[in-house]
Amino acid sequence: TEIPHQEVARQRFLRHGPLAFLPMAEANQCGIVWSTTPEHAAELKAMGEAAFNKNLAEAFEYQAGDIIKTGPRAIFPLARAQADEYCRPRLALVGDAAHRIHPLAGQGANLGLMDVACLAEVVLQAKEKGRDIGAFSVLRKYERWRKGENGTMMMTMEGFKYLFENKTAVVSWLRNAGMDVFDSIKPVKYEVMKRAMGLAGDLPDIARRHF
Repeated sequence: TEIPHQEVARQRFLRHGPLAFLPMAEANQCGIVWSTTPEHAAELKAMGEAAFNKNLAEAFEYQAGDIIKTGPRAIFPLARAQADEYCRPRLALVGDAAHRIHPLAGQGANLGLMDVACLAEVVLQAKEKGRDIGAFSVLRKYERWRKGENGTMMMTMEGFKYLFENKTAVVSWLRNAGMDVFDSIKPVKYEVMKRAMGLAGDLPDIARRHF
C-alpha cells in the first residue's frame, strides 16, 4: 500500500460485505479479506493486477492510498456452521473443525484458541483425578463449556453482518443510533470488547492467570 498501516486493522462495510485491511510485518503490507457476492468475487479474481488494484483502492476509499502491488487471489465460500457434536470417545474437535464464523470481526482464531485452552484444562483436570482423559464423559465437559459460548459469538457476528449490510433507511438509522448509544455507555462497550478479546466470560484458568 502507498500509506503505511501503522499496525492498525481497518475495515469498511460495503453493500455486499466488509472489506478488511489487516496489518502484516512490513509497514506497507496488509492481508486483504474482501467479503462479497460469488459473482463479484469471480469478477475480481479474473481481473488483471492493475484493474484489481484500482478497484481495491476505490472500494477502500484510498484509506491506504494507492495499491502498489498485490499477490495471488483466492476465493473461499463463507458460511456459518457448527458441528452437532464436538466430541466422541477419544476425539475432540476444536477451531474451524468445530465451527465456522464470518470473518468480519476476526473472531475465528480467538474462538479456536479458547477451545484449545478449555480442552487442555479439562484434560489436565481429568489426569490429576486419575480419570481416562479420552473418555466421552470427560470430553463432553469441554463440549458443554464451549459450544454455547461459540454459538453465542457466531449469532452475534451474524447480527452485526446483517445490520451493517442492510441499507434500508430505518435499519440504517437504528443501527447508527444504536452504535452511538453503545459507544457512549463505556462500561458496556468495554465489557463487549473484553469478551471479544477473550478477557471476560467463562474463561479457563490459563486465560484468567495471564489477564
